[in-house]
Amino acid sequence: MIHNRDFENEEMLAMINLNDTIVGVSAPVGGSISIIRLSGEDSLPILKKVFAWKDAANPQSHRIYYGWIFDGDKQIDEVLVSIMLAPKTFTKENVVEINCHGGTFAVQKILALLVKHGARLATPGEFTKRAFLNGRIDLSQAEAVMDIINAKSELSHKTALDQLQGRLGSLLNDSCNALVLLLARIEMAIDYPEHEEADIVADEIRAKLIEVSLELDRLLKVAKSGKIIREGIKAAIIGEPNVGKSSLLNALAYEDRAIVTHIPGTTRDVLRETIKIGEIFLEISDTAGIRDTDDVVESQGVARSVLESLRADLVLLVFDGSRHISFESVAELVSEDWSNVLVVINKSDLEQKIDKAMLENKFGTQAIVEISAKDFLGIDILCGKIQHMFLNEELVCGDDLVTNTRHIALIDTACDSLASGIRAIDAGLGIDFIAIDIQTAYAALGEITGIVVNDELIETIFSEFCLGK
Repeated sequence: MIHNRDFENEEMLAMINLNDTIVGVSAPVGGSISIIRLSGEDSLPILKKVFAWKDAANPQSHRIYYGWIFDGDKQIDEVLVSIMLAPKTFTKENVVEINCHGGTFAVQKILALLVKHGARLATPGEFTKRAFLNGRIDLSQAEAVMDIINAKSELSHKTALDQLQGRLGSLLNDSCNALVLLLARIEMAIDYPEHEEADIVADEIRAKLIEVSLELDRLLKVAKSGKIIREGIKAAIIGEPNVGKSSLLNALAYEDRAIVTHIPGTTRDVLRETIKIGEIFLEISDTAGIRDTDDVVESQGVARSVLESLRADLVLLVFDGSRHISFESVAELVSEDWSNVLVVINKSDLEQKIDKAMLENKFGTQAIVEISAKDFLGIDILCGKIQHMFLNEELVCGDDLVTNTRHIALIDTACDSLASGIRAIDAGLGIDFIAIDIQTAYAALGEITGIVVNDELIETIFSEFCLGK
């Protein structure tokens, strides 16, 4: 069932239990301090059953009160309690936050007391879900909450903050509003054809569809950078045995993560490591050397190496510069698309025998880096090329990065639908046919912000949140 965020249906309201007062731990148990959060109409009455404070009869919003949590006459913990009254709260409900000591017993005891007196344990992401359902934030902002929590760099944190502030939602809402006006224009032209000239209406609609499409195309152009900032780059180190693949991994990680020996076939399985380069992360895989072998275990490792290369956003194709190469033995097995390949010529500290001209002819000079992984020579140049390959400085400094894979797919769907509508106009089809494409585009964009949303999608998104968020 597709419905709008007003949720006027009584059955729907009952299902999502908006009338319950929920409780959850919003800071990890085991630290010095933990935060237990209540949200809902009964937050204050429940609090009064376990906490006494001077102004309990007339609590002031956005104030912090000192005191003790009690179970009957028994003191449980010394706490600070923040009281925030609706609607100026994250959930737009009455919210209470109990700052208690972080020990497991104290936290669990207080939680049990609050549940005993009428609260319900929150499900994963339920506080943020309520903020969305109550109109405090849109769906893209809700997803940004988890992006902030999971941010691995200053840049990924900044893009998540921009989204939390509603910039993406605002841009997409402008596009949705434009599409709604077009649908109204089409309906008017169909209902009152005597007052409208079909050609003029079609031209107006076409111009507006192009305008909206250009804005969405702009978002898609920077989406690759946004996705990389959020999720990192999947990279695979590929090459023949003993070319220095494991040494390269160790050099990039600045520690001995992989075993390095002179014996061919030492690496037989995929070793994965996360490495930070500037403001992006590489989820990098060190793979078995690619060669013909009768060893059953090693042959499975070779097969996994090829598979890793096909799945990777970036392939680091490593050659030993101190020996002649059989290009086909590795390169032709890896991929037919060389746009995501950087050629790394290792062992630059030794006498060079490799046919560098052949590699330059195949990949171009810009895709080739000479290094000595053992001596850390050229590693900074390699890192610079990786950043330049994936991140355009203009793009990462912009405010409109789309980082979420779900958002990218839906914007892409909307663009396809608008392009279909433009083609329909050019083919002379009736504007009633065009309305279908506009409605499809509107639904796709609405799924990002939550203007149009289904129950299953809501549950899927918020189930990925941790408890207390």
